[in-house]
Parts: sequence; structure tokens; C-alpha cells
Amino acid sequence: MAVKEFALPDLGEGLTESEIVEWHVAVGDMVTLNQPIAEVETAKAIVSLPSPVAGKISALHAEPGATVTVGTRIVTFELDGEAGETDTQDDPEASQKPAQSQKPAQPDMSAPTEKSGEAGSSDAPERNSVLVGYGPAVESGKRPTRKARAAQAAQQTGQSADAPAADALAQTVEAPAKTVNAPATPAEARTKTTPPVRKLAHDLGVDLTRVQGTGPDGLITRDDVSQAADAGDQSSDSATVSPSRESGPRAGGSNGRPREQRTPIKSVRKATAAAMVSSAFTAPHVTEFLTIDVTRTIELVARLKASGTSASVLAVIAKALCIGVARNPSVNSRWDAEANEIVEFGYINLGIAVATPRGLMVPNLKDADSLTLAELTDAIGTIARDARASKATPASLNGGTISITNVGVFGIDAGTPILNPGEAAILAMGAVRKMPWEHHGEIALRDVMTLSLSFDHRLVDGEQGARFLTDVGAILSDPGAVLGMV
Repeated sequence: MAVKEFALPDLGEGLTESEIVEWHVAVGDMVTLNQPIAEVETAKAIVSLPSPVAGKISALHAEPGATVTVGTRIVTFELDGEAGETDTQDDPEASQKPAQSQKPAQPDMSAPTEKSGEAGSSDAPERNSVLVGYGPAVESGKRPTRKARAAQAAQQTGQSADAPAADALAQTVEAPAKTVNAPATPAEARTKTTPPVRKLAHDLGVDLTRVQGTGPDGLITRDDVSQAADAGDQSSDSATVSPSRESGPRAGGSNGRPREQRTPIKSVRKATAAAMVSSAFTAPHVTEFLTIDVTRTIELVARLKASGTSASVLAVIAKALCIGVARNPSVNSRWDAEANEIVEFGYINLGIAVATPRGLMVPNLKDADSLTLAELTDAIGTIARDARASKATPASLNGGTISITNVGVFGIDAGTPILNPGEAAILAMGAVRKMPWEHHGEIALRDVMTLSLSFDHRLVDGEQGARFLTDVGAILSDPGAVLGMV
């Protein structure tokens, strides 16, 4: 029997580590080639990791929630074959070296990915992408049934699947092998919930097997986990804290919350922090502000919606940005320090900042300047939903040229946004407020918004930034003005 050590592959994003979110298999399971065996979370997306071989899972070397570096072994397979075919059989530590012989084929992260709903586990919701490079699963991706595993094992041993020996073998396959390097699959992996909720439960120390789901068909939601965590904190506090003031500071904070709560810095939060620090201390940021009357834009969006056309204020601003870029191309450029060149783009990959449970993500719309207003509205809605559902693909998170952030949705009027690394400008749209405003020589109650433009002063002069910002503002103040700009 040959042994195959499988190391965490390079996901093609320039990253050195990933977090194991969930295993779809257990020790003893029989898997097919390209069957999803795990979900891993990088700093950008959650992807399914397909099996590189067909065989039996003999060991899992990382638990859910563990951060694993590229080149570290995570799974051991048993294969049919001669001992000479064994990979790293005599040198287990060799699987932890990112040698070329151990490293899987480099994934092409720019290629389209497939949804886990088509090739994922039977109870996992459709939300993430299959890791590109291995190809989509050749089967449905559902975990083989006990009977199917028994039949497969019987074929390998020359026995009938209906024979008592085959049934015994099926039971052996069903039970995880008790080895030092093969932790059993956690019980919560069998509960009905989603990987982000499992991750939240892991971070808060909540046992999902003790949580009653309130979602559809008993699905455990984030609120269920949060309430369970709060209940656990209150129980712990009541058991350890004396009501006497003389006992010292209480263990719990206000509202039953712990006085201190520590969360590991990893995944999206870690990558975002590193990128923002690098951007803030590499590019000299300048921010300019413009407050404008957007009443006509609000009326335009209302008319379009009434006529059945997809439209949103964010989409109108995105369209105005694309027109402004055509007139002021310096804001759509990049500083290439290695080549000592300024790269000016003839296309717009428009990043849309999205707040997600995993942290801030900025997926981008490829060639946004070629989209109509209705197409922009639909595309923005799609990438925002995908990002919040952890379905954003690495391809959609790379290659942006300029970005928009909507701080107004949180009731904020203005801000000084930090540039997305590698981009020359980012436009922040504030909240739309009814305010007294000069209109045709009189004071009237109008819809008013503040735009904030941060830009890299190496690439964009103050005058260039001001011209771009006033162009965008002119379109939003009077959408008909665009006829004189294109």
C-alpha cells in the first residue's frame, strides 16, 4: 500500500499561509480525484481544496481553525500500488518542505472558479470557489455514502459489497483511525451551519453541538452563536464572581460581556492591516473634499426605478467616476517603483469596498467603464453579495485600478480613506442629507452629499485631483451635464 503526503499548495495569491476552515472528510474516508476535502481561508477568499488523488484518508494533520504555512503537510492518503510509488514514505518531514516535487501545480487564480454548491459537501451552502489549478470536481462532490464506500472497498479486496466482510470493512472505513496524527473530525462539523459561523463559534469557544439553530431547517446562525457565547459568559461570571464589592473587580464587563476578549489577528483582518499600513507609509496621501447638491441625482434614480430600470446612487457615482477618469487619467494609474515608471491604465477595474463578517474586502468590476448604468447597478450588487457570503474569487479581488467606498451607508458625512495598495485614488461618498441649500438664488431644502477624494501625491497633483473631483460633482449635481463631457 503506497502512502501520499499532501502539503498545503501555493494558492497563487503571493500568500504564505492559509487557515483550515472545515474538513469535508474524516480519517478512514475513501475519496475520489478532485473531490473537495477541505475549505481553506486565505487573506482574500475561502476556497475548496480538492483531493489530488483517489484513495483513503489515513491522517489529517491540522484541525479546523489552524493556520498552516504553504508546504506543510495536511493530509496523508493511502493508495493502491507498490511501496516504491510511495511519496515521502521514508521521509515524513520532506512533505513540509516546499520542494518542487512536493508542490502541486500552480493554480491559475485568474481563471473562473466553480461554486461549492456544485462540487461541495452535501450540507454546505453555496458560497465559495473551488481551488483553481486542480480543476472542478469530476463528481457531484458529495461525500460518498457508507454503502458506496463499502462497495468501493469490496472491489479493492475482491469481496461482494453485500458480504458480511464488506459490511465490517465499511464500518472500519466509517470509524476514524486512532493515530497520533489523525484527530477525529469535530462534532460541530456535522451540524447544520456555514463555515463563517463555524469560525465564529471556534473564536468564541462555543460548542455547536449544544446550540439550537433558529434558521431554516435548524440552521445555526451567527445570532445563535453570539447568544450562546453570551449565555456562557454569564454562566461563568455567576459561578466565579462574588456579589460582594470587597471581592475586587468583577470578572465580567457590562451587559454580561467579558472584561477582555482576545481574537487572533489572521486572514482578511491581518492582510487588510498589513496593506493599509504599507499604503499609508508608502504613498503620500492627500484628501480633498467637495459638498454638492445631489437632488437631481436622487430624482433620476427614483425615476429609473419607477420605470423598472436597475439604478442606485452608488451606480450613478460609479458611472460619474468612469467619465471623470476619462477626462483625468492620472487618477487611474500606478507607481511602479521597480521599473521606475508610472503606469497609466486605459481601462478601469473599479474596486467597491465591502464590509463583511471577515473584514473589509475590495472586489473590483473588470472594465467598469464599458458598463451601462443598469449593468453597473447589477454588477455592484452581485460582487457585494458574493463578498459578504465569502464567495468572492481571488480574481475579483486582484487587479483593481481605482476604488469607491460608501461611508454614507453608515451615516458618515466624510472621511479620509486610505488608498487600496497600488492604486492612485479612492473616492468616498458620504451620507445624503436634507439640508438648507442655495437654489436659484433662494434657500431651499435639498439633498446634499460630501465627496472625499484621497490620492497618491506622487501620481496626482492637487490640481488634477481637484479637476477630477469637480467633474464627478458636476455630474451628480446635474446628470445632464454629462452630455457636455463625453
